[in-house]
Amino acid sequence: MTDHHNHNHSKGHHHHPSPKSQGRVFIMTIVLNMLFVIIEFAYGFITNSTALIADAGHNISDVLGLMLAWGAVILTRKAPSKRYTYGLRSTSIMAAVANGMLLLVACGAIAMEAIDRFSQPPAVAGLTVSIVAAVGIVINGLSAWLLMRGSKEDLNIRGAYLHMAADAAVSLAVVIAGVAMFYTGWFMIDPIISLVIVIVIVVGTWSLLRDSMQLALSAVPANIDALAIDAYLRQLAGVTEIHDLHIWGLSTTESALTVHLVMPNGLCRL
Repeated sequence: MTDHHNHNHSKGHHHHPSPKSQGRVFIMTIVLNMLFVIIEFAYGFITNSTALIADAGHNISDVLGLMLAWGAVILTRKAPSKRYTYGLRSTSIMAAVANGMLLLVACGAIAMEAIDRFSQPPAVAGLTVSIVAAVGIVINGLSAWLLMRGSKEDLNIRGAYLHMAADAAVSLAVVIAGVAMFYTGWFMIDPIISLVIVIVIVVGTWSLLRDSMQLALSAVPANIDALAIDAYLRQLAGVTEIHDLHIWGLSTTESALTVHLVMPNGLCRL
């Protein structure tokens, strides 16, 4: 009887963007969003708008998230060593988890500030709020477009992309709120929109946090059918039994598999 312990890991057959092009995309999105955060915070305080300040606070978490995602992309390309035999691939999973956590913390701070303002909503310069938020639609929309290609294959980059896409939608909501306040003078709209922003962010973050936490806990990646792999291995010529089938995510783009194959007549072709 021959026991064979098989181990395999694969990147799949996708064509990933080059490290240089990914680096340029991250630099551009980080610089654009950092500039907008400064503008938004300044005008948020000038116009007394919690909606602008809330969006700026969320954008800070996005900038940090972009930095985390970029750092993880760089680290995943590090060659394996004797100490880190799989390299540093799992940093992309850690970055995705951190991104989700960061967003939830930002949401808590925004919600507390908005609720506090319900008791005495201050006057807000609605038209200025709308103009600043309109700039955000352009910047966030451009950032989302730049990240779109890599988001289809990488959970880490998908997190950054979803943040930017959500921000564009949130900025649109702030524009609408600013126009409404300008014409109606009903400043309660500002904290209401802030809470709507929080709900949108939490809903958008949930799937990212769930998927990244599952990968962090070495769950079978969502795109892999463990039962189908089990059935495939059992029907291989020469295989009479399999034990200890383990499938997990090495990173947000790569999966690994180990299995103990029982083959009485020796090795078979996989």
